[in-house]
Amino acid sequence: MVKEYNGFRAVKGIDFAVRARECFGILGPNGAGKSSIVNMLIGLSPVTAGELRVFGLDVRTAARQIKRRLGIVPQENNLDPDLTVIQNLVIYASYFNIPRETARSRGLDLLAFFDLTAKAGEKVDNLSGGMKRRLTIARALINNPDLVILDEPTTGLDPQARHLVWQRLLRLKEQGVTLILTTHYMDEASHLCDRLAIVNHGEILAEGAPRELINRYVGAEVLQLGRAAGEADVLVAAAGPLIHGHQVVGDDLVLYPRHGQALLRLLQDREHRFSRLLLRPATLEDVFLKLTGRGFES
Repeated sequence: MVKEYNGFRAVKGIDFAVRARECFGILGPNGAGKSSIVNMLIGLSPVTAGELRVFGLDVRTAARQIKRRLGIVPQENNLDPDLTVIQNLVIYASYFNIPRETARSRGLDLLAFFDLTAKAGEKVDNLSGGMKRRLTIARALINNPDLVILDEPTTGLDPQARHLVWQRLLRLKEQGVTLILTTHYMDEASHLCDRLAIVNHGEILAEGAPRELINRYVGAEVLQLGRAAGEADVLVAAAGPLIHGHQVVGDDLVLYPRHGQALLRLLQDREHRFSRLLLRPATLEDVFLKLTGRGFES
């Protein structure tokens, strides 16, 4: 699957498959090509080259059939501010030819699911950011979709609102809904995704379950040495067989230990020379760093 914009190749021949009833993540920094992938999946942007099938159907020839079975949560909330919360759901349902009474019944059930019942008669502008996001996800479910595609579902939310959205998405997966989500939050991908693809510059760098990717590329732990880049060669040599790799990130040195505590003890007599000495669990960002040589925020 390839996507080009005026000669610029935003998606460079990626290939992945999503299994029914799983949450599949597309993880990468801003500008990695995540939204371009989503726009092709939902038929908003045509595929430049290659093949793309959703529910086994070609997006080029069966877009209408596919969209009937999709729920779409865009990156930006696009709710109608002139309508009440329940009206946003009922009117959106009309695009799927869902009878009004059925739509209202489903809408009320969805508001209960997302803890929004008390806001049913409120105008959208009176909702908090987290409530608007939950309403946008509720709206995507009004047609009982088989697949929900969420583009950066929790960007801009405070931690409490993010965790509430995560809870509801996990419950949807438990109910048999297949989810595809894009995110640049490593903790979100680890918490929600059964499998994921790490994407950068329009290419898939790695694919698999979160813990599997961490174990494969980094290991259980990393040791961060603040302002130690200038001593990288000496420190790596001193660590010897206690590490299986390292990375210089700006002024810092990141070591990938085989034996974290032993490595920590070895370096503690030099601790005063570093701005920090931190042994911590490895994350998906460490995988990205190992694969690209830079962090998500670089």
